[in-house]
Amino acid sequence: MVNLKKKDRVKLGLLKSGEIAILVGVLPSTIRYYSRLGLFETSEYTQGEYKLFKKTKTLARWAKIKELKSKRLTLEEIKRKLA
Repeated sequence: MVNLKKKDRVKLGLLKSGEIAILVGVLPSTIRYYSRLGLFETSEYTQGEYKLFKKTKTLARWAKIKELKSKRLTLEEIKRKLA
């Protein structure tokens, strides 16, 4: 569990699901859902128990997921391919 101010979190490349969602253009619930499915790895939690994601790793993973979705793979198939 980390206790950092937002600017310090951002400097470390740790973002909340809503911040990742803004960057990729989806709803925060989409990021949380994909995280529950195991498509995104949570790196830390805030003191308020918000999940934190590593920005670079999560954005790269999102690009790969988006590419595989364009090939009409299901989320379960994508999960297996990314494992």
